[in-house]
Amino acid sequence: MKLRVGLIGLGDGWENRYRPALRALPDRFEVRAVCDQVAHRAEQAAREFGATPVDGFRAVANREDVDALLLFGDQWYGELPIFAACDAGKAVYCGMQLPLGTEQAAKLRRRIVESGIAFMAEFPRRQAPATLRLKELIATRLGEPRLLFCHRRTPVADKATRAVRGLPKQGDHQDLIELVDWCRYVVGREPTSVIGLSHSVAPGSVESDYKMMSLDFSGTNPPGSGVVAQISSGYYMPSCWEEAVSFRPPAALQVACENGIAFVDLPASVIWFDRAGRHQESLESERPVGEQLLAQFHRSVTSLVRNTSGLEDAYRAVSVVLAAMASHEQGQRIYLDH
Repeated sequence: MKLRVGLIGLGDGWENRYRPALRALPDRFEVRAVCDQVAHRAEQAAREFGATPVDGFRAVANREDVDALLLFGDQWYGELPIFAACDAGKAVYCGMQLPLGTEQAAKLRRRIVESGIAFMAEFPRRQAPATLRLKELIATRLGEPRLLFCHRRTPVADKATRAVRGLPKQGDHQDLIELVDWCRYVVGREPTSVIGLSHSVAPGSVESDYKMMSLDFSGTNPPGSGVVAQISSGYYMPSCWEEAVSFRPPAALQVACENGIAFVDLPASVIWFDRAGRHQESLESERPVGEQLLAQFHRSVTSLVRNTSGLEDAYRAVSVVLAAMASHEQGQRIYLDH
């Protein structure tokens, strides 16, 4: 079954991830309408896929020839297209950032559940070949994780460039949501407490150039007696400093386990050590991550079983990030109740 889709917000990943994925899956997706806050981009994408450029996300959601909405990037209207999809009964692939606010997140989650639509939140790190191989190594060779160090260093584009390209604001929370979900997935259970810290670009500024949090997975045991994940995200290097940006980047994820240690770089590099020494793997995937995610969304929509893949995971990751922000403001550990 071919899904007729409307694209809302092309985002920064359009050229490298979503456009190639849609071109590689013509038997599963047919683009009928395109909406983007930059009209020229919408017209260009619509022309390439033989679709119609549309002015307004509600117009796309209400089209009779559209079965599902693909939200590929953040736009000025935030999560409103998801509510429009709920009203129109259209499935949603969500590649945009989710609202960071207890009431907003709960309202969105409740609306999706009540509408009965298929919903998929995008977590590409889960589907990366390196992550899947790491899970295999944990189960077979490395043993249970003990410590995780998850780092992301993002070059800072100037404000004008971010606005034109539809990039999130500097120090945005979406990267932390994705990193939290990644650690939850690797550990295989929920964190029980969090400590957070945020560094402002200037005194009194709401923008941050560095955020970190420590997730504790100790369960009912005292904090620090179980698995601990250290997560950090930095926005302190201007993109014009090309040499500095590429100089000694830390591993995206470092996992110390019972029987060894692994260093992961997405999408397909894993270096791990055990008693036998060093092992290096460069993994090949049958399909790029973008294609895998869209193929998974197609299955969830066409299946007879309703699927809200990633909805609960996204909601829990948002809750953890909110708790980390509260920890920073209060200067204390926050215990999580999922």
